[in-house]
Amino acid sequence: MLLSKIKPREAEAFIAHRLASGRTVSTVNKDIRTLRRIFNLAIDPRGYLQDGQNPFGRIKQRKKSQQPIRYVEITEYQALLETTAKLWWKALISIAYGSGLRRDEIFNLMWQDIDFENKLICINTKKATKSTIEWEPKDHQNRVVPISEQTLKLLAEFQLTAPEGFPYIFISPERFRIIKKREKIGKWNPRCEAINNVGRDFNVIRRRAGVAKCTLHDLRRSAITNWAKYLPIHVVQQFAGHSNITTTRKYYLAVRSEDISSA
Repeated sequence: MLLSKIKPREAEAFIAHRLASGRTVSTVNKDIRTLRRIFNLAIDPRGYLQDGQNPFGRIKQRKKSQQPIRYVEITEYQALLETTAKLWWKALISIAYGSGLRRDEIFNLMWQDIDFENKLICINTKKATKSTIEWEPKDHQNRVVPISEQTLKLLAEFQLTAPEGFPYIFISPERFRIIKKREKIGKWNPRCEAINNVGRDFNVIRRRAGVAKCTLHDLRRSAITNWAKYLPIHVVQQFAGHSNITTTRKYYLAVRSEDISSA
């Protein structure tokens, strides 16, 4: 079929077929953006089509249904901590639930990022050096986040077992050497996962703890939900590292089980 013969009706039919075949809304929206871009290139600079002939030009992206926030109760959090004997996991889970860090932010933490005296975690951009891996926070936003007494205690205990002089908290020296080798031959970038199989291993802990399905990111979401109960929205936005306050606002609308029981 000639490009000029593809009209908005065919474009809509294609989108409907993609949705009917089981593709997610996110995937279909990506299809719309990609095809819109391709047809725009066919107009300018290629000149295969005239202005206004992009069949995807006015097709709107489909709305995604808003999924409820999976709030991890304090009892569930405690069960996760009690189930694992490894200080590595205890510290990681505690940071996620208490300080609301994203998983890559946790993985790239260094001991120098922990302010034990003032009870703060500093999330900072890191440049590639002999002793550091290149990494940057989402939306390029450095920030400072409070840290709980329990997390500080776990970190202090974990630090006693850490290799002397090694800067990273969660990345092992062995994994660090692998990453630096990949970095050297151009097979590493800051978007790569610094630690493998964390989601899988977390699921093992979760099942053993008898906790309903959740992810490490749900621990972060729960931390933000807890902040939203006590702190102004602009403070929560800063702590969470949200570039858009609309993202933060949904945590003020989240309903926890204790809210339902007290209604």
